[in-house]
Amino acid sequence: MITRRLILLALGAGAFAPFAALAQPSAKMAKIGFLSALGEASLVSREAAFRAGLKELGYVEGKTFVIERRYADGDPERLRLAAEELVRLKVDVILSTGPTTTPAAKRATSTIPIVMGFDSDPVGAGLVASLARPGGNITGISGLSAELSGKQLQLLKRMMPKLSRVAVLGNSIAAGNLQSLSVIEASAKVLKVQVHYLNATSLEEIKAAFLAAGKARDEAIIVLPNANTTSRPVEVVQLAQKARLPAIYYATDFAEAGGLLVYGANNIESFRRAAIFVDKILKGALPGELPVEQPTVFDIVINLKTAKALGIQVPTSILVQATKVIE
Repeated sequence: MITRRLILLALGAGAFAPFAALAQPSAKMAKIGFLSALGEASLVSREAAFRAGLKELGYVEGKTFVIERRYADGDPERLRLAAEELVRLKVDVILSTGPTTTPAAKRATSTIPIVMGFDSDPVGAGLVASLARPGGNITGISGLSAELSGKQLQLLKRMMPKLSRVAVLGNSIAAGNLQSLSVIEASAKVLKVQVHYLNATSLEEIKAAFLAAGKARDEAIIVLPNANTTSRPVEVVQLAQKARLPAIYYATDFAEAGGLLVYGANNIESFRRAAIFVDKILKGALPGELPVEQPTVFDIVINLKTAKALGIQVPTSILVQATKVIE
């Protein structure tokens, strides 16, 4: 005889199992906003590094997270609309890809966490209260651009020992550029090099700046990071080549486009580490309590083809330090 107790045990063990399974809440798929002031082609390697970082942390695209990508192709109005669209989509976190992008994301939201994949001077730009205690809804990676700019001049001087006059191409309204100029000027005094600052806020002004550098007989040029230069490495390199100006840049893209020399933070590593911030935030951490990191991996990239075209003999001491040599 089947007792009432056995029936209940049987039901508890199997009959209700499918219903219990249906009742279990499914894990939420994270929705990550990927926001860029630039075009898609400029961010392929950095986005890949970010996705690789997430994969290392156990995330699977399409299963545990999706990325909502928005690119502005250098258009400020399009960037504003893209940031607002990500807010309307209620993404869980926004990955900002540069110093122009982060302010746009900040204007669009004060509640959705924002992770900087790279930013020149987040404190100076008013994006965070401090690196140690950012506060608000923004954290991520700072680029150390100002500190590195003095070393860029030192590297140029090592490559061109007779260098006595250098142009600096910057953008006075870009976060960190004036601070970079100040660091370069301090280094220039020690190296006995004159500095010629060229302010450019558009492509036409960049073209005019290179002409001005030629007329002033500048012997080399330092290109500072800002949206105007980051969004057009090929054009900037071509202008330097046309003016026959040895130039040092801040990102590998420029050397690959034919630029002579690059010294800067490794942005691939920075974007991979940005995934760690995103992971912590998705697990409940507050962005304002996550200290902003500074880069620890740096690139020296030399384009020997360009050096030869300019008649520059690259010292062995620099070649052995290079992380990449383009021949």
